[in-house]
Amino acid sequence: MRRGCISLGNIECDDCHCTIPHSERYLIIEEGGDEKCLCADCSLKKGYAYEKVEKGELVLTFFPE
Repeated sequence: MRRGCISLGNIECDDCHCTIPHSERYLIIEEGGDEKCLCADCSLKKGYAYEKVEKGELVLTFFPE
């Protein structure tokens, strides 16, 4: 299960171990009872996030169409 969230400033990416700044988006993935937090960059690299053009703007989405 995937959940797109907004950081309150105290979240750390489980892949690159960077701190996700306040009001930045991140992804929580639940696999086999484990939760993994991924920043937007790591989500893009692993193929969990996608960029698409919507209303003339490039937006980041965590959910495929």
